[in-house]
Amino acid sequence: MSRSRNRLIGVGAAVAMAGGAMLTAAPTASADSAYGCSWPYVCFYKTKSDWDARKPTASFKDITSYYQKLGSRSHGAYAIYNSRNDDGASIRYTNGSTLCLKPNNWRLNNSWTANGIKIMNSASC
Repeated sequence: MSRSRNRLIGVGAAVAMAGGAMLTAAPTASADSAYGCSWPYVCFYKTKSDWDARKPTASFKDITSYYQKLGSRSHGAYAIYNSRNDDGASIRYTNGSTLCLKPNNWRLNNSWTANGIKIMNSASC
């Protein structure tokens, strides 16, 4: 083989290897996420703009036996989405009411102010 042909083969192999690396490094979409909320989180969207943009402002994932207090990025949220597949989330409101947010469901603000969350080890709260 001629020297120029060897160089051409070497360059072609390098390009093919680089292209292969680019293909394998591409991110894959997750089937377990929606509304910008990745599994296994319960996500809060502080405003309608956050919900419309699919940008959660806070998220929780720990199963607890007590209500976790919501911080400033989740207290009184416009929307809440439960991305978990098997676990319900009990949402507590300032008026003392609670709501069971079942797996893979969302809730828009109903004029009550959410102030706590308890993720259950069960689909029903």
